[in-house]
Amino acid sequence: MLLGPAEIRGMAESLGLTPSKALGQNFVHDPNTVRRIVRAAGLSTADVVVEVGPGFGSLTLALLPACARVTAVEVDTRLAAALPSTVERRLPGQASRLTVVAADALAVRELPGPAPTALVANLPYNVAVPVLLHLLDLLPTVARGLVLVQAEVADRLTAEPGSRTYGVPSVKLAWYASVRRAGPVPRSVFWPVPNVDSGLVALTRRDPPPVPPGVGRDDVFAVVDAAFAQRRKTLRAALAGWAGSPDRAAAVLRAAGIPAGLRGEALDVAAFARLAAARAAVGATGGTAATEDPSGRPGGLG
Repeated sequence: MLLGPAEIRGMAESLGLTPSKALGQNFVHDPNTVRRIVRAAGLSTADVVVEVGPGFGSLTLALLPACARVTAVEVDTRLAAALPSTVERRLPGQASRLTVVAADALAVRELPGPAPTALVANLPYNVAVPVLLHLLDLLPTVARGLVLVQAEVADRLTAEPGSRTYGVPSVKLAWYASVRRAGPVPRSVFWPVPNVDSGLVALTRRDPPPVPPGVGRDDVFAVVDAAFAQRRKTLRAALAGWAGSPDRAAAVLRAAGIPAGLRGEALDVAAFARLAAARAAVGATGGTAATEDPSGRPGGLG
């Protein structure tokens, strides 16, 4: 029932489709790889899975027998239109358990049908991080996930504080979930063959760090963005614009119990949450007026 290289190339030819770099289209054509992804995802027959970028349906066909439903979000309208008939041919009678949403995953604000419980996807290379963060924020019922991304992106998503690859994606993903590497994926299983290797990232939803009333995710993400915008600088210097001045940044750092001479890569997500809370508290007491980030960034998903 699964698709191989010949089937995918034939389907592409029948649709008049050439893989698009702009859409990050690199299609998995190896049945063993999609079986491995489904096994590693640890799905139950009660799970409702959201899949992003199903393409020709390689992973979709492996997911459907392992869960209750699949909601597939596909930006390419030709692929979105063809997917139900592919499932009907390959898995007769199971197309009713598939919902296809023809949309850009970054623009999706809600999904039809039952609330998803898992995210399993070969994420488009060019938007993997923002799509992942957007869906975790949009879909709080997603309890776990397994995503296929570039190896370099997998390194950044799973990096620990203090490592060379630790940065904004590492901290923001840690707000939503605990993460781990779940194995490498060679470039040879894709069509077209990318210039980089890929990796699997497994995630398990967890509660975000505690913050006081009036302080939210956007406030925490704003200080994360500021800390890494000039990552060679100490936090006292890097957070000056965010806090209003170097002295005000120092006051917020003292209130949070964080040495001003550290750099952003030394802090975990809980420390960034303490900084956001300290800025609000120090500003409320008049010690430091809370000011907007002069860059104008809202501290969102970037």
